[in-house]
Amino acid sequence: MDASESSKLSDGIEAPMWMFWKRRRYILVFLAFFGFFNVYSLRVNLSVAIVAMTENRTIEHPNGTVSYEQEFDWDSSTKGYILSSFFYGYIFTQLAGGYISNALGGNYVFGVGVGTTAALTLLTPLAAHGGYGWLIAIRALEGFFEGVTFPCMHAIWSNWAPPSERSRMATIAFSGVFTGTVASMLLSGVLADNLGWEWVFYILGAFGCLWFVVWMVVVKKSPETDPYITTKEKEFILATQQRTSSETAEKVHHPWLAIVTSKAVWALIVASFAENWGFYTLLTQLPTFLKDTMHFELQAAGFLSALPYLALGSLLSFAGYLADLCQIKRWLTTTQVRRYFNCGAFLIQTVFMLVGAFILKPGPTIACITIAVGCGSFAWCGFAVNHLDLSPKSAGVLMGISNTFSTVAGIVTPIVSGHITANGDDDEWRTVFYIAAGIYLIGFVIYWFGVSGELQPWSIEAQERDQAQREKENVFVNGGMVLDQKS
Repeated sequence: MDASESSKLSDGIEAPMWMFWKRRRYILVFLAFFGFFNVYSLRVNLSVAIVAMTENRTIEHPNGTVSYEQEFDWDSSTKGYILSSFFYGYIFTQLAGGYISNALGGNYVFGVGVGTTAALTLLTPLAAHGGYGWLIAIRALEGFFEGVTFPCMHAIWSNWAPPSERSRMATIAFSGVFTGTVASMLLSGVLADNLGWEWVFYILGAFGCLWFVVWMVVVKKSPETDPYITTKEKEFILATQQRTSSETAEKVHHPWLAIVTSKAVWALIVASFAENWGFYTLLTQLPTFLKDTMHFELQAAGFLSALPYLALGSLLSFAGYLADLCQIKRWLTTTQVRRYFNCGAFLIQTVFMLVGAFILKPGPTIACITIAVGCGSFAWCGFAVNHLDLSPKSAGVLMGISNTFSTVAGIVTPIVSGHITANGDDDEWRTVFYIAAGIYLIGFVIYWFGVSGELQPWSIEAQERDQAQREKENVFVNGGMVLDQKS
């Protein structure tokens, strides 16, 4: 069933798209959006809070003298290690997240991953007062549990997402990443200024715990196990994915050698690494850059740091809808959608990061960074969805592999940036931005020549299709021989 046929079938049997609450798969998307909202609000909050934790505060003594002190006297290198510590644990559960999700159900793994991270966030102030070693440990543990979230979400899409809706369902949910980033940066600055930096972790952690309860009650592993889904919606999802109810419970045997030697897999790995290098560079360093180099106050730095991610979150759903439309209308093949959207975004990001670094003035540089990050929404229609094209049943594992490499970017870039910007002067920050631009350009070249949007010959689905075809041919041949003998 092609994209146009599945779209007609969906429109003919279901409520209008805007009535998402009448489609169980879009209730899942809605809650997944807030799941990723929590994932990134809990990840980003420290980037803003650490500025308040380490800033020089004016202390007026009873005798009238004035002094300055820091609550936590951490230099730029120490802060770099603290900001990257989340990824020390995050990197270890990427592959495991995709693999376990196939066995236990992505919905359970996703819920526990986010819920546990939220609970640990509530302990962050206690850990910080115990010393930066305890803070690094608690953040690494948060990363360990949050590391399962992206891979297991692809396992969920493999059960719930019709092929013609993959881009929009995934990008709507993933837009929670950037909405959470924006909200966290905005709220963190306000909370730190007005209530104290500890409340950044208390309030965002509590919201994550509340979401966990709702998710675990509402979301099911697959359409077949959801007691509230309509028969028509369930049949539509199964028909467009060309599977039967019995397939969900089958144990999946992944073609590991073929996966790690696939050009298409390595192309999306490189693209994922490139996008995440630029993303994490700005995510962890932008508040510090704006305060120390652009000389904004903490609250203003938090607001301005949120602008690029507001642009990204706003454009992501549009980009996903446009990507699906190009496929449904057959304007572009799936491979062309992935290539043009992803590589076009990388090229724009390269140019604007270079221009912003060269100018390095508050207004123009913030504008260039906002455009660069915002255009990443189109890149997400490439590398972030591409796993489902190559092999839906192995999509969770493929996401785990690519996100493991992306996590390396999350670990390395705060440390590299911390060492480069030891003095905080303009040339040091230019170097940070030039490195990000260069990595975007490398991602552009490799993804352009290596990308594929087609089901791969090594995929489980292709093997099952070929096996079914061979069985049909055997039946035909054997049946023909029997008829000849009878005649």
